Amino acid sequence: MNPSAMLRRFISCGSSTSCCSATAFSAVPRKKTRLVFMGSPHVSTLVLEKLFNASEAPESNFELAAIVTQPPSEKNRGRKVLPSPVAQYAMDRGFSDDLIFWPDKAGDERFLEDFKSLKPEICVTAAYGNILPTKFLDIPQSGVVNIHPSLLPLYRGAAPVQRALQDGVKETGVSLAYTVRALDAGPIIAYEKLEVDDHIKAPELLEILFNRGSEMLIREIPAISDGSAKLSAHVQEDSKATLAPKLKPEEAWLFFDDDARALHNKVRAFSGWPGTRAKLQVLGSNGSEKIIELKIITTNFIDYCKIDGDVNEIRFNKGSLMVQCKGQSVLEVLEIQLPGKKVMSANDFWNGMRGQKLKKLTI
Repeated sequence: MNPSAMLRRFISCGSSTSCCSATAFSAVPRKKTRLVFMGSPHVSTLVLEKLFNASEAPESNFELAAIVTQPPSEKNRGRKVLPSPVAQYAMDRGFSDDLIFWPDKAGDERFLEDFKSLKPEICVTAAYGNILPTKFLDIPQSGVVNIHPSLLPLYRGAAPVQRALQDGVKETGVSLAYTVRALDAGPIIAYEKLEVDDHIKAPELLEILFNRGSEMLIREIPAISDGSAKLSAHVQEDSKATLAPKLKPEEAWLFFDDDARALHNKVRAFSGWPGTRAKLQVLGSNGSEKIIELKIITTNFIDYCKIDGDVNEIRFNKGSLMVQCKGQSVLEVLEIQLPGKKVMSANDFWNGMRGQKLKKLTI
């Protein structure tokens, strides 16, 4: 019987020789919106967790029909082939393996057949990491929507949080927008703004924005499902768009002829991956010289501070390595990491120098 059809009950009357029929209507089970989630890295699991929790609530208006993620890949030093964080989280939650898909491409014909058979009404993406072709976008009845951690049309692309921090923005946010073929250019359903602290790092800000975006998504699911969100969504102004290209490992190097504030912004933007690196010169008391490479983990900055003496020499003051930068600005390095070692404080690193001098490399 069609679950959305009214149920008719025939009630027996007291007499065995006669019968009257009465029609009664039971409560009709509410049809839940079939939602497919697409995501891959750890930050996507924050969204998936909230969707799981909301879908399991008695008053939920949607159900998770399937999960789509990137294929398993080699990770860690042992090069073990492991599922994506999203796939692993879904399996840990007891989600059916048959409903977790990991196509090489979202346009694979076999996958599209399976996807279409799910009869999805809404598809939600959050850092999925693959281009969605038109033949995929046309399948969900109520559309594909994306949680994007920026105030669109600003910072369209793969690294919106990192590029925003690198630029030193004071305000950012998260947008919920329809997905179209053009990069992050679809109509915006809703957005939320957030002030940016000078010392917040990319991984922390990503978590905040995806958590906020998840809550916004859950509030908007009814409107997306019934089509009213599409009618009220506003078109982006392409003329105001900026791009946030993927980070590259070769961008990780710090050069101290730049402004200290810009270097500090880069350190927090590149925190996590790929990190920021610097090469320094160590001068021994016996005249020896060597070059060391280290990761710069945590910093602060001073816009103007004149350091007397050799401007290339790195000094230690109150728990910080003091590096003179452009315009007599100073980068305060608070934590570093040597190759193969754990993160250490600048104080512990300086004590390990045992009186040797530390200098910037001059080009």
